[in-house]
Amino acid sequence: MTEPMMPRTDLPFDELIIREYLLDNPDFFNRYPELLLAMRLPHLERGAISLVERRQELLRQRVNQLEEEITSLLTMAARNEKIFLFNTELSFKLLNCVNLESLKEVLADNLKAQFNFTHVRLISVLEADVEMKAIWAERLRKEYYFGRLTQQEAKRLFGSEVGSVALVKLADDIPVIFAVASHDATHFHPDMDNMLLEQIRRLLAHMLAKL
Repeated sequence: MTEPMMPRTDLPFDELIIREYLLDNPDFFNRYPELLLAMRLPHLERGAISLVERRQELLRQRVNQLEEEITSLLTMAARNEKIFLFNTELSFKLLNCVNLESLKEVLADNLKAQFNFTHVRLISVLEADVEMKAIWAERLRKEYYFGRLTQQEAKRLFGSEVGSVALVKLADDIPVIFAVASHDATHFHPDMDNMLLEQIRRLLAHMLAKL
């Protein structure tokens, strides 16, 4: 029977065995410190460097990566705190509204002032309104839609063209669209989270059921 063909190698040893040995014996270079400086590694910019230099370079890269991650987390935490404080204050203002018109005014004024939105609307979806029912059915198959609209949809919802929008279905049994628009075409996009709007959505659904 013919022996199965094995991959050929020009190396007289198995590199994986050496790798496993070094991982299992981290004190190897402590016992042979001269190797750290004697062994050279190719480097794109500096030609060749020692293992010590290479390790220092990797540590610097890791430190830079961690600093970027920490900065990103701090930025996200600051953003989340800002949203929480805004939503808390807005909630108390909305709860004090005595009718639908005052609720719409408070909602629009606060969102526009805080986030520079161009339009903030609460739009009823009437049975006879074919265009609005189509937007409800197509854009709001889920509770949220973030992104761009066609010119016809934008004019129907906001009366003019807009950059990007957030459309929110308050509830299946409340045919009202909470619609927000920005002049920036990239502000609202499909991958964004709904943290800002979720608490407002729930409160509006509660308030509209009462008003």
